[in-house]
Formats: sequence, C-alpha cells, structure tokens
Amino acid sequence: MNPDQVDSERAWAAMQSRDRSFDGKFVTGVLSTGIYCRPSCAARHPKRENVRFFARAEQAEAAGLRACLRCRPNDVARDEAAVKAVLDTIRMAESAPKLDELADLTGYSPTHLQRIFKRDTGLSPAAYARALRSERVRDALENGASVTEAIYDAGYGSASRFYVEAGKRLGMRASVWKNGGAGVTVHWARVATTLGPMMVAATDKGVCCLSFGEGEEELRHRFPKADLRQGGDGFQILLDTVVAQVEAPGRPHNIPLDVQGTAFQEAVWQELRKIPEGETRSYADIAAAIGKPKAVRAVGSANGANNVAVLIPCHRVVRSDGSMGGYAYGLEIKKRLLEKEAK
Repeated sequence: MNPDQVDSERAWAAMQSRDRSFDGKFVTGVLSTGIYCRPSCAARHPKRENVRFFARAEQAEAAGLRACLRCRPNDVARDEAAVKAVLDTIRMAESAPKLDELADLTGYSPTHLQRIFKRDTGLSPAAYARALRSERVRDALENGASVTEAIYDAGYGSASRFYVEAGKRLGMRASVWKNGGAGVTVHWARVATTLGPMMVAATDKGVCCLSFGEGEEELRHRFPKADLRQGGDGFQILLDTVVAQVEAPGRPHNIPLDVQGTAFQEAVWQELRKIPEGETRSYADIAAAIGKPKAVRAVGSANGANNVAVLIPCHRVVRSDGSMGGYAYGLEIKKRLLEKEAK
C-alpha cells in the first residue's frame, strides 16, 4: 500500500480476515466506539458504515480516535523490532539464550515476548533455537562435515546435549542422517485398508513413514543403509493402532512419530495438527497462521515433505478456492479421508 493512502476495499478484506501481515500498514478507525485498531484485532468486527481506514495512527488520533487497549496498534513496530532482535540474537549466539535474557534485551516480559514471537514465527524462542541448531547440523552433514564438527559448529556445547535434544525431537541421530539410516533397524509392513494398500514403517522411536501404494523399494530409497525388517510380533501392535487411526482419521492419537524437518516445516506440521477433524484449511490459511502469509508455496512444499500421511493430517489442506489441490497418494484417497472425517 502507498504509505499515505489506504485501499479501502483491500483494507476491509484484510480486517475481515484479521490478516496480521497488514499490521503496521494501516489502522482501522471505528467511529461508533471512538477507537482505532490493528487490522488483526480480535475484537468483534464493527459495521462497515462505522469504519474508516487511516494510513497512520497519527491521522486516526487527529480525527479524535484513541488507540485500542486490546490490540495496542502503536506497539506494532516495537513488536516487529523485538522479534527481529530475538531472531538475530538466537542466530548469532553460541548457545541458546534463555527467555529471561531475551526479555531483558527487548524490554518485554518473558510471557509477552514468548507470545508475540510464537505469533510471528510459529515457534517459541527455545523451539526455534533447537530447530535452527538441528537444521545447521543437517546442512553441515550434507556438505561433508564429520558428525562431531557439525554438532559443535551448530552451537551445541557438547555432543551429548545434541543427542538428548535430537532424541526427543527427531528420534534419529546425526549419523543416521549422514549415512542413510546406517545402524538403524526399521520394521515395516504393507497392509490392506479401505483406502488401498498402505505401508507403515517405524524405528524404535516411532513411525517414520506412512504411505499408500508403496513398498520396500520406496522405503529403501528413503533409508538406503537401514536394516529393513518385515513385521514382527512387537510391530504388530503398533501396526494395528496405525491402521485403526487411518480407518477413523478424526480420532485423537498418541502414536509416536520419528520424523525430522526444518524449523519452517515443523511449524507447518504443528499447524496441520491443529486443524479440527472434518474441517479443512487453505495453504494461505496455514501460511498466515505461522506468521508467514507470503510463504504459500513454501507451505505447499512443507506439506508435501510430510512422510507420515494421516498422522500429520496434510490431507486437510486445500486450495483457497475450495478445490482439493494436490496429494502425494492421489486425490481419491484425499477425498475419502475427508469423507471419513466428515462422518
């Protein structure tokens, strides 16, 4: 938008959708209450005839309006600066800064800083730092660094610290990423479902792959050096649980997962898990929810990078026009999954 002008129709649409990407670009004046708000303000929307849009807060105040105490529109620039400062600090730090330290840096309380940071990035500062370090380890390994070099260069104080975090967050160790699953046993089975043949594979940490119409060849491509073993008595219990979840995909589950992703991918996957059963969201909705409204294509890529179909419900994402969009295992399976949930 022109800094001195506001497109009223575009501003109204942004206000109706509470699009945070417009915060700071204009303010919404509500003549009936005498206040002005951010476009994303959570307050009940006023009638269109009572709304005026202003490019700057000063213009709204000159018109006799006062700032909303709920959304605090004058804090937008300060919030953005605080989030940027935290991102820069985390990226430059040798070890993950504590929340209290970051709060002191920005002048916010720890609780408020955590709230605005998660709102804009989709992750807490601590989760962002962990994801960033793990991503750096993965990048270093792919570029030929040794496991030890990758761990210390990424900012871990010790190798044991990395393995503790990676075990909780990703399951697989750094050496597994580098060596294509070497040293890891993956049990797997191909089973019939009402959606067609399904493959389930799991490490001792949890399910690492759930796909339709695939088998050992595709699994071998994902983990070329892993010890692949079919079934087993212990695996049957997990397999039965997964099959039951696929046949009734709307039920809550506690099935353990052994998956890995970048900080962005994990923010997207986390948002996918929040979509209620029987409902869908658009790629644009997910991008806005993680604070990256312009990253619609990247959200689509993160959606496609999900290796555990149904358990991370990427089938609940559709195009903005309501059409089905894509699905790695075919639109018919996506349609039937949504139909199951709707029932």
